[in-house]
Amino acid sequence: MAISNLQETLLMYTRYKSRMNKQLAAIQMNTLSATKKVTDTQLKYNRQIQALDEKFEPDEMREDYTEYIAIKAQLENEMEFEMKNIQSWQDQLDMDKLSLEARLAEISANEKAVQTMLKTNLKTDFTYGGASQG
Repeated sequence: MAISNLQETLLMYTRYKSRMNKQLAAIQMNTLSATKKVTDTQLKYNRQIQALDEKFEPDEMREDYTEYIAIKAQLENEMEFEMKNIQSWQDQLDMDKLSLEARLAEISANEKAVQTMLKTNLKTDFTYGGASQG
């Protein structure tokens, strides 16, 4: 393969790697956002339960116990639903990250092979060029 073709191929691999690294950075930011969302969801749930506990004082619990249990169950279900959605999002992000990392490793391996071919071609051209002038 001609030296210029090899150099062009290396530039193409550099562009691919740059694009993939940008995508990986976006995935990492989304993963961070998902982690924050988990924390926010848990905090929201804890506040709602605390407000519920304050609303239903121990003396009143005997009278409104079934309402308390129903509201608490609803809050738990809402939190579990949100947490499952976040977990699904995190799982998708993890799969995307693994896929990109695999593609990035493949491109890096191809890049190294092209670099080796380029070095060989340069060495061959230099050797032949030097021998013909001597």
